Parts: sequence; structure tokens; C-alpha cells
Amino acid sequence: MPAAAADDRRLGDVVEALRERFGEAVLATSLEKDGLVVKLSPARLRQALVFLKEEQGFNALQDIIAVDRLKTGPAGPEPAGPRFEILYQLGQIPGGRRLRLSVEAAEGRDIDSAQPVFKSADWAEREAFDMFGIRFAGHPELRRIYLPDDFEGFPLRKDFPLEGTKRGL
Repeated sequence: MPAAAADDRRLGDVVEALRERFGEAVLATSLEKDGLVVKLSPARLRQALVFLKEEQGFNALQDIIAVDRLKTGPAGPEPAGPRFEILYQLGQIPGGRRLRLSVEAAEGRDIDSAQPVFKSADWAEREAFDMFGIRFAGHPELRRIYLPDDFEGFPLRKDFPLEGTKRGL
């Protein structure tokens, strides 16, 4: 059996375990070229991270990626559902399985911090806060990481002015 087919079956077992444990909080799943993607309700994020780490063997948080989903057009920004998507890239070492959790966050809504589960989430969450303004509830020291504390705005948001602000960037 090719390695990819064996990996698909092992990832299918993870999907079933997630659905069994979290039910309707698992909103969608898909298999992409670099692993399984599970769209999850943000209300169950921390519990799912603990489950995946302690019971499914995903022992490495490799990255956290924030995406601004704001649609922009000639009339200006248009809301189209929750503004942000936060992606948690998990890995299993050894084993090489990869899984990506996806949660959506409305502007102004906090997301549970992954830092209590994976210490490696510390800097990535601070970066998402600094660049996008996404707040992570329970983070021990959520503050700007690149920009001065008195900087106004979040440079990676799609509505941040391309010419920068009067105070920099």
C-alpha cells in the first residue's frame, strides 16, 4: 500500500475521533496535499488542541497563521462572515502526520490562547495580535512584538492604509 493511502486512513481515524469527541463543533474536514484540514468551532479550540496533543499524538504546534478575510471592493470593505481565520498547523514527531485546525473569529472577539497547551504558541499569537489585532484569551503576555506599544492600527489588515500612517509604516 502506498504511503499516501496509509496516511489517509490514519488521518481518517483522527477525523472520526474528533467527530466522536466534539460532534457538531467539527464544522468541516478536507484532505489537502499537505495534510488534513479540520474547520472547528472556536468555542472548542482549546479542548480540541488538548485532545489532539494528548490522545492523538500531535505533539508539535508548528505554526499559527492569521488571515484577514475582509472582502474589499470599489465601495470599500464589505463584511462576509467572520473577518479572520486562524490556522493551527500541528505535527506528529515522530510519525510525520500533519493536521491543520481552522477557526474563524469575528472582529473584536477573543480566541482562546493555545499557549497553555503548546508553549510554542507564545510568539505566533503575539505576532497575530500585533499585525492583525486578534486577541487571545488566556495568553500570559499578549502585547506587541514588532511595533511600538503606542502604534495605532494593525498593518496586515486589508483595510490598513497602503501609504501607512502619519506615525510610521
